[in-house]
Amino acid sequence: MNNNQPNSFLVVPSGSLKILSLPPTDTDENTNHPWLSLIIPTYNEAANIDKIINLLSQMLDEYIPDKYELIVVDDNSPDGTWKIAQSLMVQYPQLRVMRRQNERGLSSAVIRGWQVAKGSILGVIDADLQHPPHILLQLLHSIEENADLAVASRHVEGGGVSSWSFARRFLSRGAQLLGLIILPRVLGRVSDPMSGYFMVRRECIAGATMNPVGYKILLEVIGRGKVGKISEVGYVFSERKEGESKVTWKQYVEYIHHLLRLRLSTGNLGRFTQKFPIGCFIRFGLVGLSGVFVDMALLYLLSDPSTLALPLTRSKIIAGEIAIFNNFFWNDAWTFADVTIQQKQGGQRLKRFLKFNIICLAGLGLNVLILNIVFNLIIPNRYIANLIAIAVATMWNFWVNLKLSWRVTQVK
Repeated sequence: MNNNQPNSFLVVPSGSLKILSLPPTDTDENTNHPWLSLIIPTYNEAANIDKIINLLSQMLDEYIPDKYELIVVDDNSPDGTWKIAQSLMVQYPQLRVMRRQNERGLSSAVIRGWQVAKGSILGVIDADLQHPPHILLQLLHSIEENADLAVASRHVEGGGVSSWSFARRFLSRGAQLLGLIILPRVLGRVSDPMSGYFMVRRECIAGATMNPVGYKILLEVIGRGKVGKISEVGYVFSERKEGESKVTWKQYVEYIHHLLRLRLSTGNLGRFTQKFPIGCFIRFGLVGLSGVFVDMALLYLLSDPSTLALPLTRSKIIAGEIAIFNNFFWNDAWTFADVTIQQKQGGQRLKRFLKFNIICLAGLGLNVLILNIVFNLIIPNRYIANLIAIAVATMWNFWVNLKLSWRVTQVK
């Protein structure tokens, strides 16, 4: 089709996934170039596409009339999503549609949309209505307040998930923790690095060649772009009303593949500019110090030859778990009191304890490993070896809890 026709499809770019420095030129001098280009990647969203276009158009017509464009990028959906979107172009003049028949994948769909976009602000939102459209205005406000990247997050105040199962929550947090280990300077900059709802200034990713795997495009933006100020807006991830979820085990495998490839393929892993929470760390350290006394005292009572003389590893596990309970109590009441005050219910406290315990048990495993290495190979003194092990585990526990624990994770 000819792109000058009202209902024509956009030409699908070919070649590398590189974002242009300037919006594509238009031969019509009277054409108003939009400020915001919002990409809506779709696959089998026939039941939702009309609703999302209508909601976004009404909202943006009031907020930035004539200064935006909506670009649907459809991967040749069998349910005809592309055909419905094409029919809507007459009703919504700001709507453009791309039908991809030889490529597939959410991340590449977003980038292909950005490649034909005309705006200086590039955004993405899902078509399934799990991303509440009204949050878009808050993201735009953050950009207007000079943010380079505005991210809708489930893990800041006002954010959460509506009715996820424990298994899905566990997998989500586990994936984030894995990312923090592999790419700390990228994933450490945002609370919800797996968010697919955000907008970024074109200049921050202009000239960068993206190389995504799977559907976590935000990792590419932070990892390969030149992103300075980041702003986060809380949102509640809603359950689908229509259609089927596309989250499968394959997405988690692709996520790990993506992390590893990004880690190995670029030296620019993101500039960590977030202010270090020194006050929080000092409180966490003081609580940890109380845990050291608990740990040391119990280790003596359990393992010393003059007392119970239990095996060292078994004694350490028991002492460490009791110290974990001690540390949780004081961290919950003091270190992270600003979050705790928003989650006073017993059920929420239990969830925090379980998350804290899982993280600290991983730290305990690290602690036991280092204790045995130091005691058996370097310093044959169980107490000095234990202090070294505790120091390493404390840094681990603070870093991971700072990113994953004591957050608002569920909103009614």
